[in-house]
Amino acid sequence: MAFNAKIGEQLAGNFRRWLRDPRRTGRVVLGILLVANLAAAAFLLRPWSGSEEHLSRQLAQLRQQLRTQRDTTERLRSLAASVEKTRELSKQFLERYFLDRQTAYSTVLSELNRLAEQSGIKPGDHVYTFDPVEGSDEFAMMTINGNYQGSYADLIEFINAIDRSPRFLTIERLQAQPTQTPGVLAIGLRLNVFVRGEALAP
Repeated sequence: MAFNAKIGEQLAGNFRRWLRDPRRTGRVVLGILLVANLAAAAFLLRPWSGSEEHLSRQLAQLRQQLRTQRDTTERLRSLAASVEKTRELSKQFLERYFLDRQTAYSTVLSELNRLAEQSGIKPGDHVYTFDPVEGSDEFAMMTINGNYQGSYADLIEFINAIDRSPRFLTIERLQAQPTQTPGVLAIGLRLNVFVRGEALAP
């Protein structure tokens, strides 16, 4: 035991004398700092947790997320295109079948007179009114009441011509009764047509 203690004291003395050299002390300090830096870097980077299998799983997850985002983007793009197409078709439908309020009556009256002449029907007086469409400030219903005279065959042809008209005319009521002239009917016709435009109050 005494021998071991003596050897220990000698080693400690030699180490103290070795440390008295500033250059050696600096080397020791630098070595300690280098070991500490390596340990810190190893702790931060943790190469043991970045195994090939782990990295492969992360890459697969990222690829799946990318595919999901691409699919979502494509669906949104397709939905936007469908909405735009629907909006354009709606606009075309309204422009074609919903007449402008400012010119609706003259347009429909001109169309009715043309169809009546082609069918051999004699047109009479016409009156019209506007009724608002519930829930809409932009559209209204124009109702036209007209009087005509003609034969039964001419009346049938006139009705068919109205049904084929591109003006989207709807017959609400039709009345026909004989006149004093044989074969001639007095015809009362009520039609509806949608109109668009501002200030739709009668």
